[in-house]
Amino acid sequence: MASQTNSTNVLDSALEQLEDVAALVDLHPDVLAKLKKPKRTLIVSIPTRMDDGSLEVFTGIRVQHNMDRGPCKGGIRYHPAVSIDEVIALAMWMTWKCAVVDIPYGGGKGGVICDPTDMSQTEIENLTRRFVTELVTIIGPEQDIPAPDVNTTETVMGWLMDTYSMQQGYSVPAVVTGKPICLGGSLGRAAATGRGIALVTRETLNTKGIPLEGATISLQGYGKVGGAFADIISEMGARVIAASDISGGLYDPDGLPISELSAHVRETGFIEGFQAGESIGNEELLTMECDVLVPAALENVLTAENAGDVRAKIIVEGANGPTTPAAHRIFTEGDVFVVPDILANAGGVTVSYFEWCQSLQKLFWTEEQVNQRLERVMVKAYHEVYERADELQTDMRNAAMALAVERVGEAILARGIYP
Repeated sequence: MASQTNSTNVLDSALEQLEDVAALVDLHPDVLAKLKKPKRTLIVSIPTRMDDGSLEVFTGIRVQHNMDRGPCKGGIRYHPAVSIDEVIALAMWMTWKCAVVDIPYGGGKGGVICDPTDMSQTEIENLTRRFVTELVTIIGPEQDIPAPDVNTTETVMGWLMDTYSMQQGYSVPAVVTGKPICLGGSLGRAAATGRGIALVTRETLNTKGIPLEGATISLQGYGKVGGAFADIISEMGARVIAASDISGGLYDPDGLPISELSAHVRETGFIEGFQAGESIGNEELLTMECDVLVPAALENVLTAENAGDVRAKIIVEGANGPTTPAAHRIFTEGDVFVVPDILANAGGVTVSYFEWCQSLQKLFWTEEQVNQRLERVMVKAYHEVYERADELQTDMRNAAMALAVERVGEAILARGIYP
């Protein structure tokens, strides 16, 4: 999937969005000045012993964007394209995401510049434990709570929790979310982001007067998020007519057999090799005629170059930052209804919040309870953003940003500037 290879700088996109909404809601200039800069950026070297005995030194980054509403929250990704600008932008988007669903967190994000597909499990564990050791003074249950992201798993989060706990001298399950159930993870967390996207898609189709039963979906990205979304939206009655991942894509106008496809991806790791439909490329998928397009891979896949060719009625952003500002303007002018990432994919951080609460209180909810609580939060947030869009006579991205930035700004002004 496209990432930093795209010419659009993801941080420039995030800052442009912030400037636009600041003008829309007449944001206090002091609040804008503070929100444009992250609270803290830590860059560390991660010397890691490799299986052949050599030492590889990786670079790790952790950004804490804002803490005015609570501790920072955000994932850690392992990817060759990780950059400081990307991590700052993602941390900023996490601040808005937490605020738009009204949970008491600020935004954080982390990343390590590496290619975990070329590393053994032991090497990834060595890297993770050394990275956590470098972060130990700035993370914690009341300070900054990491989570899984691109190429990190519940296993990695277990190593993170264990390493932090060894530094403290006792188990601290609330330092991380997305960890294994046996270490205090939450039921329902693995599918939470995909479930949240499905719930928002359902609400969007309803407000646009399109029946959910038989609605056509094109999905780019079939990992943890996209796969869970495909399973859940299919169970709701929609038809996933196109799906793709880094290995390629498939198309069937009658709907792909999602349960079988998901089983194949769980077994092999990729869509490639599944015998159904016709083969399509990732770019072709983005421009297929459908009711809903869900980009659920990496950022900057919808650009000024391809936005004019998109034929979906609705775009629900499953990934972080999949649409550049230039592409968004094209969609707005072309009457394509876009549900922004900070709302659409907030299911993951919402259930991470539930997990954190459970870990702090040493109590646990059933999966049914988690899913019911998630549905209440996501449906409420969707309609609050929809109503704010109507009040401001603007699009959903501006409305979601307005709601989020106003909530964070209110906290900043209430706390004041110290000293």
